[in-house]
Amino acid sequence: MLRFPGQGHHNPDDVVIGPLDLAARVDEALAVQAVAFGLGADEVAVRHQIVLRHLTSPGARAFGATTGDGRLVGFVYGMPNDRTHWWSTVVEPYLRGQGREEWLDNSFVITELHVHPHFQNHGIGRSLITTITDGAAEPRSILSAIDTESPARGLYHSLGYEDLARQVLFPSAPRPYAVMGAPLPLRRR
Repeated sequence: MLRFPGQGHHNPDDVVIGPLDLAARVDEALAVQAVAFGLGADEVAVRHQIVLRHLTSPGARAFGATTGDGRLVGFVYGMPNDRTHWWSTVVEPYLRGQGREEWLDNSFVITELHVHPHFQNHGIGRSLITTITDGAAEPRSILSAIDTESPARGLYHSLGYEDLARQVLFPSAPRPYAVMGAPLPLRRR
């Protein structure tokens, strides 16, 4: 477990990173995602079923960031990549076009990583992603992020993720994504 001591009004008072029973706390996690990612109620309802389905995948695991009173303020979950999963079938042609298709094999996928905006910029996202990937048996990690310069993409670059494919279009997503990959373990500061 990792602890982050508080430093002010909107800073974490006592945030602890540890294993998360995501199935039991899926509504709390999706509430964090909704605020962090700007999701509406209909999108949250769809993602509820997706998260529960993902958790049945072999090797799926989750970590959460909780305050001293037990409030979930961030989470990450992922699993070993499976080429038959929807995400892989969407990104595969883009990776193939860049000569990077091999990244779909023997990789750990960061499926979701979100931190409540009031708790961002304190190292919580970094700790969540390094904690989950430190336990991966795979030699590398892949993820997708909105293809724009953002704090999230800056975090991923600082950890050693590089762009494998850009302008990746997911059905029903309003903006293009970048697929990023990094060797494990992730680079530390």
